[in-house]
Amino acid sequence: MSDLLFEKDGAIATLTFNRPKRLNAISVPMLEAFSERLLEYDRDPEVRVIVLTGAGRGFCSGLDLQDAAAGTGIGGGNLDANFDLRRAPPSVLHAVDKPTICALNGPAAGYGMDLALGCDIRIAGASAKLAATVTRRGVLPESGGTWLLPRMVGWAKAAEVIFTGRTLSAEQCLELGLVNQVVPDEVLMSETRAVAKEIAANAPLAIQAAKRMMRMGLSEQFDDHVHHVFLQLLPLFRSKDFREGLLAFVEKRKPRFEGQ
Repeated sequence: MSDLLFEKDGAIATLTFNRPKRLNAISVPMLEAFSERLLEYDRDPEVRVIVLTGAGRGFCSGLDLQDAAAGTGIGGGNLDANFDLRRAPPSVLHAVDKPTICALNGPAAGYGMDLALGCDIRIAGASAKLAATVTRRGVLPESGGTWLLPRMVGWAKAAEVIFTGRTLSAEQCLELGLVNQVVPDEVLMSETRAVAKEIAANAPLAIQAAKRMMRMGLSEQFDDHVHHVFLQLLPLFRSKDFREGLLAFVEKRKPRFEGQ
């Protein structure tokens, strides 16, 4: 069975890490397939939301240290300075325009924690944990964590979590604002799909444009940003979805957006 499962149900695509006996530790084939599927779903006009989760009792325990120690995995001597980071999952995950939701089932450590933080929304099961344990292994959060965490919780809290290699419970993650909500484990996927369906019911072009602008706004001055927002707004005004949204409002009904 594949290390990465993927399915598309209407407007919702789901990617599932599938090495449950290894707590979904990341393998080289898993990384390659993950980036390819993300890009495929980002191009697919039928997909409006991408859900990321893990099989079994954990989300992702990070890079496979057993493979690395054997010299066959990431960190096992097979990477060099010419490695194409633009195709690496954290970079692709950051760049896709489709909304991404992490259904955080159980522990997410190291690389897995960075991938969870890289999603737009995180819904955690009660048993979920975020573990910044990489400094206990002699490395740093190599997959976006040092960029993401300070922006989410501030410098001091990010420093505390990373420098101590601390593991955060689901409730601690909620308190810090690292997850949007915590739900019982048994309803995690149903609650995640409910949020995904709510997003998918809105105008997909508008959502994707909003995500692009939020991403750009992280590094722009205000004046530059509002100019770029205006340029995104012009084609939306000419879209069928904009006319449908206005008509639905006037007719007091739910809009039926087509992504056009």
